[in-house]
Amino acid sequence: MKIAVASEGKYVSGHFGHCEGFTIYQVESEKVKSEEFIPNPGHKPGYLPVFLKELGVNVIISGGMGAAAQELFNESGIEIVVGAEGLCSKAIDKFIKGELKSTGSVCSEHAHEGHCNE
Repeated sequence: MKIAVASEGKYVSGHFGHCEGFTIYQVESEKVKSEEFIPNPGHKPGYLPVFLKELGVNVIISGGMGAAAQELFNESGIEIVVGAEGLCSKAIDKFIKGELKSTGSVCSEHAHEGHCNE
């Protein structure tokens, strides 16, 4: 399973579309087998869900995410977890253990970047 975390350095980004990049974790048998950082290729409407699907991502974890991106991920069968915060490594550990649950929140104020997961 491939899990992408919208990242700002080692931390979960507050907003999916405006993140620095994606930390991609390959998880097998409930253990992280590899980790790779992929820079965000740019915030263009509808592009990032397709980009991550092409990378083989099964789950996306972020602080916040807009409705259009959530809809595209749902259509692609990619699980969405929003409302995450803190270190990416801790978010992955919690997800693997079944302790990280999505808040289901939807960002609607793109002018207020960084406040989507509040």
